[in-house]
Amino acid sequence: MSTDESAAQDAFLEADVFARNCGSRDVLQNLTSRWGLLALLALTEGDYRFNALRRRVDGVSERMLSQTLQTLERDGFVTRTVLQSIPPRVEYSLTDLGRAVGASVEGLIEQVEAAVPEVMSARERYDDRPPRD
Repeated sequence: MSTDESAAQDAFLEADVFARNCGSRDVLQNLTSRWGLLALLALTEGDYRFNALRRRVDGVSERMLSQTLQTLERDGFVTRTVLQSIPPRVEYSLTDLGRAVGASVEGLIEQVEAAVPEVMSARERYDDRPPRD
């Protein structure tokens, strides 16, 4: 490997979310998508079978939930377990990494939920302002 290739590899491995090629950007994009965040948060409550998780994450389509879970599994946040039964059932759970990130997400969600009245008030004030030129 050349010196330039080695430097590029080191830069890729060093996490800096503000750097254009940082791998954490893709992870954050997957995790903080609307459905990724909600699926992860739901799984902090415990293991879910697919249809139960779909009911919990109200509004997500079957296809979108399936794609979201595959992405979260690929990134190491979720484990998919096929249960030996007739018919076979699939259960989703968080990995250790998923639980750690989920705990941080829970704190953020709690802050956002508590701030909804303040946000709604700020939106009203903003919307009532005269138009800008």
